Amino acid sequence: MNGDKLGDDRLFELMVQKLYSGVICDTMDELGYRNQAMNERLRPLENDKTIVGRAKTILAVDVYYVHDNPYDLEIEALDSIKPGEVAVVSTNRSSNNGIWGELLSTAAHMRGARGAIVDGLIRDTSRIVELGFPVFCTGFKPVDSRGRGLVVDYDCPVEAGGIVVHPGDLVFADRDGVAVIPSGIVQETVRRAIEKVERENHTRKELLEGKLLKEVYEKYGVL
Repeated sequence: MNGDKLGDDRLFELMVQKLYSGVICDTMDELGYRNQAMNERLRPLENDKTIVGRAKTILAVDVYYVHDNPYDLEIEALDSIKPGEVAVVSTNRSSNNGIWGELLSTAAHMRGARGAIVDGLIRDTSRIVELGFPVFCTGFKPVDSRGRGLVVDYDCPVEAGGIVVHPGDLVFADRDGVAVIPSGIVQETVRRAIEKVERENHTRKELLEGKLLKEVYEKYGVL
């Protein structure tokens, strides 16, 4: 990156090509941000999918009655998604309903979303896989949110996977988990993470040549 500030499209492309969640978390540790990985309950619907994008936050709560207009804010939130965003849905750890499904995935996909991180349950999983839209979630449940869950706000700070996520934070998710990079340290995190990956590549090469771990670690400083 050579100190240059990259636009999001190029930044996302570079991250998908070169980075993974572990090295991103290691780098944020070095920068003093040691609690930026979501809870291990969040798992990918498909293991080979990587999500990189800016957080589009959506806040939902459990309800126990059928609201007069149960989908109004949900529809408003989905229709306001911009290209390059990732829907980050907080349900306050609900197990009440499958709040995210095929039609929300389709709507988000057509607005240019790069995926969804749902700290809660989803449904219509076969259709979502057919669509090719990457989703992380905590599990599956076939019941609708109507009368069970309600979107109450969006584009606001939310707690998802044990992390407070702000709109515009950068979300990186792969089969190892979900990392959230605060918007103010994105460029520095990516620059340092790429440098670390390069040192890791040298380390791997020399280990495969038969050199001792102690010797290689002293040279490159990574494990």
